[in-house]
This record gives sequence, structure tokens and C-alpha cells, in this order.
Amino acid sequence: MRMTKKIIRLLIVSSIFISCNSNDKADGYGNFEATEITVSAENNGKLMQFNVEEGQILKKDDNVGFIDTIPLSLKRDQLLASKDIVYSKSKSVLSQRNVLNAQLKTATINKTRIENLIRENAGTQKQLDDVNGEINVIQKQVKSVESQNSPVIDEIESINVQLKQVEDLLQKSNIINPINGTVLTKYAEINELTSFGKPLYKIADLSTMELRVYVSETQLSNIKIGQEVTVKIDAGETMKNFKGIITWIASEAEFTPKIIQTKEERVNLVYAVKVAVKNDGSLKIGMPAEMWINQ
Repeated sequence: MRMTKKIIRLLIVSSIFISCNSNDKADGYGNFEATEITVSAENNGKLMQFNVEEGQILKKDDNVGFIDTIPLSLKRDQLLASKDIVYSKSKSVLSQRNVLNAQLKTATINKTRIENLIRENAGTQKQLDDVNGEINVIQKQVKSVESQNSPVIDEIESINVQLKQVEDLLQKSNIINPINGTVLTKYAEINELTSFGKPLYKIADLSTMELRVYVSETQLSNIKIGQEVTVKIDAGETMKNFKGIITWIASEAEFTPKIIQTKEERVNLVYAVKVAVKNDGSLKIGMPAEMWINQ
């Protein structure tokens, strides 16, 4: 009898031990990621100022430096001088065109007013015909002036386009930080020559990290977008817990990545899942972690 009771006790203890250990495996394993943005130069020239250091926290729209703008400023001054010369040569022509355009604007306003009066039975068709005739005459006069002086007008338009291009390059000479984040890598130094498209630094928002884990098909029924899960990382001899929210579940299966599982398990098909985790400063890009589905 005593032997039987001992056996029963051993079976109960064993069953408890097995049940406890059956839940000691995480529901998903993966690594932390962040959206990394490489900020590149949008102009050619010398870096006159560049206030960026690795590990530095920057805010969106911060001005972190600028590229030498002297050549562009000189080109702008040259274009403005050329425009003044063209204007002086064709001042009368341009004045005539401006007068005609003003008359055309006034006639168009009168046309709209007469159309409103006609709808209210307070105007006549003759008034509308007269103003339409006036508009047609002015439009023909404008075309006549422009056709007779098209080279001058084309030259001015060309200068205006070039001025807009220069102004755009002057604006792009300022290096504006695109997002809130932490500088990961710095590729350039002050006083270096840079060129369009050359990387200056890499930045990422580390305030919220994304854990990419992989789950089996049988686990898909237990998770959904917006669901809260527990994320664990190694912290010495213990595990540190974080609250995570599932933000994305892959629609297609893939083979388990080599960095996640053993060689035997890599033949299995799994689904990628992204979990957003608020970073308290201890989470780093590439750090391994576990996902536990809350019961």
C-alpha cells in the first residue's frame, strides 16, 4: 500500500513537472529591426558645416549643415543681371503685353458678371456678345505682340526657369534631417567635398523597435494584428520582459531563415510576423528576442 502511494505521488509530481516544462518554449524567435534611412547630399560642393555625430539624437527638420553655395549665388546674380538687360531692351514690348493682360483680366471678370445677371434675368445677350467680342480682340492682340517679340519673351522665360533651378539647388544645399531618430553611421566630415547622391549619414527611429519573428502555420490561428504579446530578451541570468503589439503578419510562407533555427528545422515553412516594441534604450538593431503569446 505504501509503495502504491509513493508511485502515485511520483506520477503526480512527474505530470506537474512535464506540464510546466511543456510551456517553457517561446512561440517565436527573431531579431529586432528598425527602418534605416541614408541621408545623401542633394548638391555638389564642399561641406562648410556638418553637425552630425554617431549616437546623436536628431529631430525631424533639424538643419544639420550646408554645402558651399558661393558658385550658385554667383550664377543667380549673373542670371538676374541678364534678365535686367533683356527687360531694358524690350521694356516697351513687355509693358504693352502687361497692359493687354490686365485688360483681358478685366474683360473676363465683366463676362462672369454679365453671365450672372443673365441667369437672374437682369442682363441681355447683347451685353454678353459685346464682352465676348472684346475678349477675342484682346487675345488676338496679345498673340500678335508675343509673336512679333517671341525671341525676347522666350529668352526671359528661359532665364526664369534657370533662376528657379538655381533657387532649388540653393535650398537643397541645406542638409535637413528627415525624421526623428538616432544617427547610426556617419559617412562624411566637415570640409570634405561631396556630390549629388553621396551618403552623408544613416539614421533610424529607435524609440519603437520592430521584432521580426517566425511562427508555424499551426500558430497562425492564435495571433492577429493588434494583439498584445510578451517579448523577452536576455538580461544576464534572467529574461527581461517587454509588451509588444503585432503589427503585421505575412500572407505567404517561407523557409525558416538560417539565423533563426537549426539546420534540420530550416526545411520547415513559417510565416514572418512583426511585433512593435517600445524601446527603453536597451533594445538594439539585430538583438535576438523571443515572442510569447499571452494566454
